[in-house]
Amino acid sequence: MDTKALLEHHLEAFLAGDSEEIIKDYTDESILITADGVIRGRKALQEAFSSFFSGLFKPGTYEITMDASHIEGDVAYVVWHASCGSAEVPLGTDTLICRNGKIATQTFAAKIDPK
Repeated sequence: MDTKALLEHHLEAFLAGDSEEIIKDYTDESILITADGVIRGRKALQEAFSSFFSGLFKPGTYEITMDASHIEGDVAYVVWHASCGSAEVPLGTDTLICRNGKIATQTFAAKIDPK
């Protein structure tokens, strides 16, 4: 899977709130880097996404808008904003570094303003 197809699958799975589907984008060596620390491996990543999907990004409780998307080789970068049930997210950004059709490294940052 090329970087564009991987990003599209990742976004579709995220918007569906499907932690089983989204975890297919990662390997056991994948990492997600956030302001709170590093999440390592598929099991921990699935737990993190399950938490996102039962909280701030519970399906049906938010609207997300993609503001920019850039792909260069094995790197995908997205900028977005969202209105969630419990918070406004005026700025969110993710960077995905892809290898062999999987996300090897992802970074996530967002400004989250509780309502």
